[in-house]
Amino acid sequence: QVQLVESGGDLVQAGGSLRLSCAASGSSCSINGMGWYRQAPGKQRELVATITGGGSTNYADSVKGRFPIFRDSAENTVYLQMNSLKPEDTAVYYCNADITLYSGYRYMPWGTGTQVTVSS
Repeated sequence: QVQLVESGGDLVQAGGSLRLSCAASGSSCSINGMGWYRQAPGKQRELVATITGGGSTNYADSVKGRFPIFRDSAENTVYLQMNSLKPEDTAVYYCNADITLYSGYRYMPWGTGTQVTVSS
């Protein structure tokens, strides 16, 4: 089984920056793609950004130009660089991955989340 662990969430002022990290660990696998989602208090969970194994990216309109997503050379860690943060970015951010294990089993685990709070 593969586990995802997020880190980097913090309390920051509007206009500041944070970098979120998500590391995949466990059984040998192929990571086909990874992404970030967020859920604010009283709102439903929404997609923020995704990246494929080939490097193709997709972003929510609300974060385009502000939150680039990228992966390390080993492609077992994904990052979300959060710039020009706004109070409306406050949420718990979750990592998700599309994984195929050596056995051929494919599944999509979730991390447990990291809190981002932006003050005005």
